[in-house]
Amino acid sequence: CGCLFGPKETDTAEELAEKGMEYFDDEDYHDALKAFTLLKERYPYSRYAILAELKVADAHFHRKEYAEAIAAYGEFLQLHPKNDAIPYVMYQIGECYYKQLLSEDRDQTPTRQAIAAFQRLLQEHPNSTYANTARERIQECRKLLMNHELYVAKFYFKSKLYEAALGRFEGVLERYKDLLPLSKRREVLNSISACKEKLSEEIGEGVDSS
Repeated sequence: CGCLFGPKETDTAEELAEKGMEYFDDEDYHDALKAFTLLKERYPYSRYAILAELKVADAHFHRKEYAEAIAAYGEFLQLHPKNDAIPYVMYQIGECYYKQLLSEDRDQTPTRQAIAAFQRLLQEHPNSTYANTARERIQECRKLLMNHELYVAKFYFKSKLYEAALGRFEGVLERYKDLLPLSKRREVLNSISACKEKLSEEIGEGVDSS
């Protein structure tokens, strides 16, 4: 990078913007963040201020600081709702959650948040260049939620909590029918039958013992 001494307090808005972009192009997101943060704070009314706001969010994203990135993108969204970059910003919020997805046996909060963010993008900007990828991401996230529900349902069944298991299996069939291959659908239907059988046995045992 040509920025030998990093961003300085004495730099003009233009110099900070140039340095920030050079750092960004060199994938030096630490110094890019410093330059754009300084630009944002010192020159909030310059013509580079909007660029700085966006690049602060992008730098956090590339540094895997997703909570900070979401906050910065969210702020941009509030301050500049009509800006041309809004579809990109909405997509990036979804990506922040998407990058935090956990395996099917873990908490699925980021999965639901990713779906909500991508759905908002599709609702408000259905024809944006990010729309197709957003749709793909939503399907991936739904698949993960489906597998999570199946994981929980099987856990309940093994734990002999047949009513809870039945609710989960039926929920999968109801909400994720479009994602279930035929073999898996059969498996779920068999599991539903098994749950009902076990519940009938429990009722029968209850009657016998009374």
